[in-house]
Amino acid sequence: MSNIEHPYHSGRFGLAYPGFLAGAAAAAGQLPASRPAASLRAEARASSSACAIRTSSFGSWSSARLVTQRTIYATFCCPKGVRMGVLWGLEPATAAKHRLYKSYFDAWWPILLQPSRTGRTWPKVTFIDAFAGPGRYEAGEAGSPVFNLRGLLNHPLVHRMGLSRQRVQLVFVEKDRATYDFLRSELHANFGELDRLPVRVEVRHGEAGRDSIPILNELNAWGTPILGVFDSWGSVNTPLKVMGRIAANPSSEVIVTFGPNWFSRRKELNEDIVDGVFGGRQHWTHVAAARDSEEMWRVWLDSYRTALARVGFDYRLRFEVVPKTGQPLYLVFGTKHPTGVQVMKDAMWRVDKSDGMRFRDPRVRNAIAVGQGSLWDEGEVTDPELLTLVQQRLSSGPVSLEELEQWLLLETSQWRTRDAKKAVQALDGDGRLVMPAGRLIKSSIIKLR
Repeated sequence: MSNIEHPYHSGRFGLAYPGFLAGAAAAAGQLPASRPAASLRAEARASSSACAIRTSSFGSWSSARLVTQRTIYATFCCPKGVRMGVLWGLEPATAAKHRLYKSYFDAWWPILLQPSRTGRTWPKVTFIDAFAGPGRYEAGEAGSPVFNLRGLLNHPLVHRMGLSRQRVQLVFVEKDRATYDFLRSELHANFGELDRLPVRVEVRHGEAGRDSIPILNELNAWGTPILGVFDSWGSVNTPLKVMGRIAANPSSEVIVTFGPNWFSRRKELNEDIVDGVFGGRQHWTHVAAARDSEEMWRVWLDSYRTALARVGFDYRLRFEVVPKTGQPLYLVFGTKHPTGVQVMKDAMWRVDKSDGMRFRDPRVRNAIAVGQGSLWDEGEVTDPELLTLVQQRLSSGPVSLEELEQWLLLETSQWRTRDAKKAVQALDGDGRLVMPAGRLIKSSIIKLR
């Protein structure tokens, strides 16, 4: 869809249902008296091909998207910097994050749903997306509810997963009423009647912090695996007690996203809400001592990672998703088993990074990562971030190769056990290590020179 340049707004169109659009425009005084909201809604409903909206801000007609059974919404020029519609553009960092989600969900579903090696199966598995959004972006890209459900139903191993409405449930929670309505319509458009799917799909109008636990209560999700995605983009406001309830269940995990401005906007946030997110004021007020914005987001992520440990997630990753252009996103992943860490890292390495996106560890400053591309896998280059992290670990004292492998897996954002040996060999080649002579084995003791 093209944008129309005019003096009032030179950027993005917001998208909305005609009723929502008309109400917003009328409230803002942007509908002329001759075009009342009721008239606009009636015109949109009556049209089966296209509709148009006249706004008083620039006095010309802008073309609208086709009004069909599948897409009943229109374009509207919003004031600069304001999103008044149901749909919005897909930011580069979100697109990069979605690639990670797709890769991870593609591995998560068969691990939880297929019979184990001993023949054990879980009686129920629950996925909850607590900030579901509308299911689609401005240019037509699928949102997480759509690509997750589609990925499950079309998974190559679906025939081994034992799907049933009693066993597999996906819950999509959305706070904004118009966005919730759009999501229901979008899921119906993509999958037909949700009640006829081989899995249970619940779309709920609610707020993540307030309603996640009651919804999971209702669905009898406790005592079985739960994957909770709390991807708010903006302020993180989901209480830590929600994470704790999920952590109390076997094989359960959470993914929490911090938006790009959250760390610098802390003073604008309700301190009582922040207390709930971190489990008490004593667990986050020390962030005020951070010297600069770059250090501040590191301390926030470390504090939240520690908070997840307090409520029962034994293994936590925190990392930055850095697109080639635009602002980054910050993610914290909590799991109860080291296998979950391995699966997440494998998912990272499967992500297509040909457009320049990358993952970054919070503890590394000014190390320009070369990415996890074919050059690294072929041994032609050693990533500066990996070398920096290994040196940081060795600065605390000598370790065996096996200890270094486990530290890379469980304590760094993206590096795996297999990367330890390559890093050690590269640092030794530069004369920075003291190591025993001979072949490098797991019991070899490594220390800085």
